[in-house]
Amino acid sequence: MRNTRLIASALVPLMLGACALHSPPDKVSANTPSQWFAPLPTQVQTAGLPHKGTLTDLTQWWQQQGDPLLVELISAAQAVNPTVATARSRIEQARATRVAAGAALLPSLDATASISRGRTQPATGPGAAPVITTAQTGLQAAWEIDVFGGRLAGRDAATERLAGAQAQWHDARVSVAAEVANQYYSLRTCRQLEAVTQSDATSRGETARLSDLSTKAGFTAPATDALARASAAEASARATQQRAQCELDIKALVALTGLAEPDIRQKVAQAPEPRAQAAMFSIASVPADALTQRPDVFNAEREVAAASADVGSAQAERYPRLSLSGSIGNSRFRSGGVTTTLDTWSIGPLALSLPLFDGGRRAADVDAARARYEEAAALYRARVRQAVREVEEALVNLQSTGAREGDAQTAVAGYRASFTGTEARYRNGLASLVELEDARRAQLGAETTLASLQRERLSAWVALYRAMGGGWTPAMAGPEATPAAPSIAQARP
Repeated sequence: MRNTRLIASALVPLMLGACALHSPPDKVSANTPSQWFAPLPTQVQTAGLPHKGTLTDLTQWWQQQGDPLLVELISAAQAVNPTVATARSRIEQARATRVAAGAALLPSLDATASISRGRTQPATGPGAAPVITTAQTGLQAAWEIDVFGGRLAGRDAATERLAGAQAQWHDARVSVAAEVANQYYSLRTCRQLEAVTQSDATSRGETARLSDLSTKAGFTAPATDALARASAAEASARATQQRAQCELDIKALVALTGLAEPDIRQKVAQAPEPRAQAAMFSIASVPADALTQRPDVFNAEREVAAASADVGSAQAERYPRLSLSGSIGNSRFRSGGVTTTLDTWSIGPLALSLPLFDGGRRAADVDAARARYEEAAALYRARVRQAVREVEEALVNLQSTGAREGDAQTAVAGYRASFTGTEARYRNGLASLVELEDARRAQLGAETTLASLQRERLSAWVALYRAMGGGWTPAMAGPEATPAAPSIAQARP
C-alpha cells in the first residue's frame, strides 16, 4: 500500500505537466487578399461561392467545348496516367495507416492453442511411466491505455493525411485534364498554322514559277528571279517544319492517352473545327472562398493539421505508459486413461512504464515534430500565395488576349486585302516582286499571330480552370471516399 502511494505521488507532477502541454494550432492563417486585382473577362463572373452561380459549372466545363474528342482524350489519359495511379495507391496506403492507428487505441486479443504428447521415464523404480497428453487453449488480451492521448493524436494525423491523399488524387486528375487539353489545343493550332504555311508555300511557289518563265522570256532580271526562288524555298522549309511540329504533337497525345496513333489521327481529322471559347464559369469574388476549391491547398492544410497532431503524439511519448493484460485458458491432461481439466483466468498485471533516461531522444522527437509543423505551415502559406498568383495570372492573360483578338483579326483582314491588291498589281506589272513579298510576309505574320493568340487564349482558359481546382470540392475528400475507375464523367472534373 505504501509503494502504491509513492508511485501515485511521483505521477502527479508528470500528469499535471502533461495536461499543461498542447499541440500547435491545426490551422494557420495565410493572409489571402480580400479581392481579385486582375480584371475579370466578360466570360468570367464572380459569385458568392464557386460553382454556385448561374454560369457553367466547372465540373461540366469540358463538355461545353463542343468537342467530344477532347473529353475522350482526357478520359483515356486519366485511365493510364501514372501520377493518377500513384495518387490512388497513396489513398489506399493512407487508409491502411489510418486503420492501424485506430487499432492502436483498442485492446488486442490473441488466441493460442497447443497439444503435446510424451512420457517421463522415472530415474529409478520398475515399470514404464504412462503417456501424458496435454492440450491447451486460451485467449490473451492486452491494452495500452492512452492516458495522455498520444495514440489518439496519431489516429487524427492519419485521418488528416488520408483526406489529403484523396484531394491529391483529384488534383492529379485535374492536372492531367489540363495537360491533355493544352496538348490537344496545341495540335489544333498547329494544324491551322500548317494550312497557313502550306498555302503560303503554294503561293510563293506559283510566284517563283511565273518569275522563272518571265526571266527566260527576258522580261525579269535574274536577281528578281533568284529572290522569288529563295522566297519559295523558305516557305517550303517553313511548311515542312510546321508539319513536323504537328507530328510531334500527335505523338505527345499518343504518349499521354495510351491510344493507338492511327486512331488519334483519324479522330483528329474528323473532329470539328475549333470554335471561339464561349463556355463561361463563375469564380468566388473572395479569394479565400475560391481557394477552398483547390485540392492542393486543401492537402497542404491537412498536412498542417497532421503535423500538429504529430507534435501531440511525440509529446505523449515523454510521459508514463499504462497497460493492462489478461488471459483465459483451458488445459486438459490425459494420463493412464484419466483426464484432468483445468480452467484458468487472470486480469493483470496493470503495468506502468515510466521513462527515466533516454539520452534526450524523446525530447528530440518533439523538437523534430515541431520543426515539421513549422515546415508544413510555411508550405501551406506558400501554396496559398501560389494559388492566388495562378488565378490572377490566368485572369490577366484572359483579359489581355480578349483585348488583342479584335486588333489581330483587323490586322489579318487588312494585310490579306493588301496582299490581294499587291498581287494583282504585280501580275499586271505595276508592282515589284519585293513589294509582293513584303505584303505576303505581312499577311503571313498577321495570320500566324492570330492563330497563336487564339491558342494563348485557350491556354489561359485551361489555366484558370486548373487554378480554380477544376470543380473539386472539399466534400470529395471525405475519409471514407474511394476513387472509382476513371470515366467520361470523371474526365470532366
